[in-house]
Amino acid sequence: MTKLYINPNRKMGHINPEIQGHFSEHLGRCIYGGLYVGENSDIPNVNGMRKDVVEALKEMKIPVLRWPGGCFADEYHWKDGIGKKENRKKMINTHWGGVVEDNSFGTHEFMELCRQLGCKPYINGNMGSGTVREMSEWIEYMTLDGVSPMADLRKENGQEKPWKVDYFGVGNENWGCGGNMLPEYYANEYRRYQTYLRNYSKDHSIFKIACGPNSGDYEWTDTVMKTCFKNCGPNHGFMDGLSLHYYTVPGPWENKGSATDFDVESYYLTLKKTLFMEELISRHTAIMDKYDKDHEVGLIVDEWGNWFDVEPGTNPGFLYQQNTIRDALVAGINLNIFNKHCDRVKMANIAQIANVLQSVVLTEGEKMVKTPTYHVFNMYKYHQDAELVESSVETELVGVEKDNMVPNLTESASLDKDGVLNITLTNLSADKAYDISGILVDTNCKSLQAKILSGKINDHNTFDDPMRVKTEEFSNIKLASGNLEFTIPSSSVMLIQVQTI
Repeated sequence: MTKLYINPNRKMGHINPEIQGHFSEHLGRCIYGGLYVGENSDIPNVNGMRKDVVEALKEMKIPVLRWPGGCFADEYHWKDGIGKKENRKKMINTHWGGVVEDNSFGTHEFMELCRQLGCKPYINGNMGSGTVREMSEWIEYMTLDGVSPMADLRKENGQEKPWKVDYFGVGNENWGCGGNMLPEYYANEYRRYQTYLRNYSKDHSIFKIACGPNSGDYEWTDTVMKTCFKNCGPNHGFMDGLSLHYYTVPGPWENKGSATDFDVESYYLTLKKTLFMEELISRHTAIMDKYDKDHEVGLIVDEWGNWFDVEPGTNPGFLYQQNTIRDALVAGINLNIFNKHCDRVKMANIAQIANVLQSVVLTEGEKMVKTPTYHVFNMYKYHQDAELVESSVETELVGVEKDNMVPNLTESASLDKDGVLNITLTNLSADKAYDISGILVDTNCKSLQAKILSGKINDHNTFDDPMRVKTEEFSNIKLASGNLEFTIPSSSVMLIQVQTI
């Protein structure tokens, strides 16, 4: 039997809930139609927010939501999205589909969405085409409780009390769509911009996030960290977090491959590429360690997930793709990796929350469907705010091509405040189940339950068949002499919960 080793007595770090964060951009039907339909829509809503989507995301315990981009963030001017909606400026969304953006979803609407979801807001500011003053005034507008031009304007627009802004990103992908900057230039601009992001509340500090690297651009990380940590005093580089973007793309950029019509070779290639996240985090962390030995700066993986070709017949600028068991495996693998690196990874945001890339929900008019990725997040939510514990699993390589073999299993485990040991496992094999012997070191088990998401690698949910892929109770598991015994099916994601005494 394959050995799974869990030692709940050895704590390895704290798993921030924000590791299971999400991302919403003004892109395709993510905001409009996905999250927001307007107050006058026939689709059931509360203050314009879709009731079905909000309820699904609350069930999933969404901890944080990033907005307004993405590339859109660095062409977004926040004052265009406040005030009476009939007076708001319209613009062409040049990044995504060339459609008209009417700015009916702006700061007030986003904060209302976060209120309904019960999640923290993560706002990305415009460095690429915006000014220091514009960014500074946005913070003042949102967070100052007192008398000032921006606070007065907020009150005129119907929000008497300030909001709490938990996370703020200074620019997005400034090495690319956010201005094509060199790392030295960005780092110095970051130092300047962040200076004017005031903490107007004595009880709350905004978590400032600097633009980090694209995938394996280790020079960017080193240069930005070096420049920001120079003469910074006790301010750990004037930042609380550094972002990292990495997408799993199985094919060349011009032909990424179908989200549903793929063979087993493409399946394993996708998993091989997503496992590269482990190397990326390890190498970027090593660079950060040179300047930040105490890990005061978090690594913020605020864009990750699968990126395939759009669904046939849809706008190529809308990035609408389906979601299969393969996506579920990618989600489980990444979330296990983030858990294992929770000493440095403090937040991660899958791209994106609705109707774009690796979504957790898809909508079409009044219809909504939960994707396989949704069900993985719904299982993994039990890791939120828990303590990572020592774990490992025996593995073997599986696959059909020598260069794209992958380990058959990944895992992570945590112990929550109620003494529940939560174990998550992924079986990457497309066709083989494995007998597992779970060794629980010095653990008294009071009760045991498990859930599983499994199916054929191409299985997915549609509006006509929304429950084809769903989480099910897993009863074929037992305790024998204090150890777990079970068989994990092929291409599956599993949650095991052990109530300890």
